[in-house]
Amino acid sequence: MPTFAYEARDAAGARVAGTVDAASEVAALNDLQSRGLSPTRLAERAAPRVRGVGARALANSYRQLGDLLRAGVPLMRSLRLLGRGKANPRLAAAWSSVADGVQDGERLADAMARHPAIFPDVQVAMVRAGERGGFLEDVFARLASFIENQAEMRSKVVGNLIYPVILLSVGFGIVIAALVFFVPKFKKFHVKGEMPAATRFLMGVSDLLVERWPLILLALAALAVLAWWAWRRPALQRRVRDAELRVPQYGSLVRAVCVARFTRVLGTLLANGIPLLQAMTIARDAAGHPRLVDSVDHAIDAVRSGEPLAEPLAQSGFFEPDVVEMISVGESSNNLPSVLGGVADTLEKRVDRTLAVAVKLMEPALLLFLATVVLSIFLALVLPMLQLGGQA
Repeated sequence: MPTFAYEARDAAGARVAGTVDAASEVAALNDLQSRGLSPTRLAERAAPRVRGVGARALANSYRQLGDLLRAGVPLMRSLRLLGRGKANPRLAAAWSSVADGVQDGERLADAMARHPAIFPDVQVAMVRAGERGGFLEDVFARLASFIENQAEMRSKVVGNLIYPVILLSVGFGIVIAALVFFVPKFKKFHVKGEMPAATRFLMGVSDLLVERWPLILLALAALAVLAWWAWRRPALQRRVRDAELRVPQYGSLVRAVCVARFTRVLGTLLANGIPLLQAMTIARDAAGHPRLVDSVDHAIDAVRSGEPLAEPLAQSGFFEPDVVEMISVGESSNNLPSVLGGVADTLEKRVDRTLAVAVKLMEPALLLFLATVVLSIFLALVLPMLQLGGQA
């Protein structure tokens, strides 16, 4: 429930200031007047920034709410039960606030929309459609499945990348440790003028890390700040996102992930009774890539003018021909929500297979690369001593 800060005069004319919780500004004014106060200033206080909650916890709460409604438990009682949950206090507080809003006369979707960090627009739109159509229980069950599916997809992508990142990080740490602690011990065995080029280069890098490490850290920090600043420039971010699509294999993977997310959201929204244009607008914002956003914007204009959805998507070049064909068949058979869900399933399986193969190939490649680096350091240190032994 919103909080309003006010300044007012009481019956004696004294100045009074404070806050009042109310569903709207009109309700806040009525509350103050009922206390005998004459407001001179009233403004809604900005809500504190709230962090989101875990996808699994939110999915469980949706499934629990759907089960309660299906069992005949009234909505207000169901919301209060969720608000008394102990497992996730932040989520429980959000449900309690939603219950307060509904008790004050708000629609459920409007009360949820006051917590965008907890309940995204996609989910609020589905709940709003369920309220209008009278199938809230089904909406919450579908929301739970939708969120769990998205979380599973995200965990697969992250899980497949964890081992290569750890391997690369450990290998990089070993190389840095060798250059800082191991290589300097060999300095006294070499004469600078007689060292091969590889050994001189290795010693130079080691000296740089040992003697200039504060400058290196400062330079890395400056580069990080510069990269962060540059990434916040929309034009540069757009160029980088466009360039990644042209990278062999990686570009196809990014495209598949974005299209899978778009079709999953669009299919779920359509299955919950949201009109196509509104569903496309919501799904566009969840697409995650500016090129796909442009493609969906063009498709929205085309659909609004009476064209089928598949044609503008095919013209965009972002969607693979097989995906466009499946969408076209779904439109022709009037079964678009189910077809979009099937497209998302297909693309997610394709992404999973591609990542699994890439990880299998990446592991030996990284090990070979690290072995090559370590062997190069060893040879650069030993080669001069072998040469001296040969000359002796």
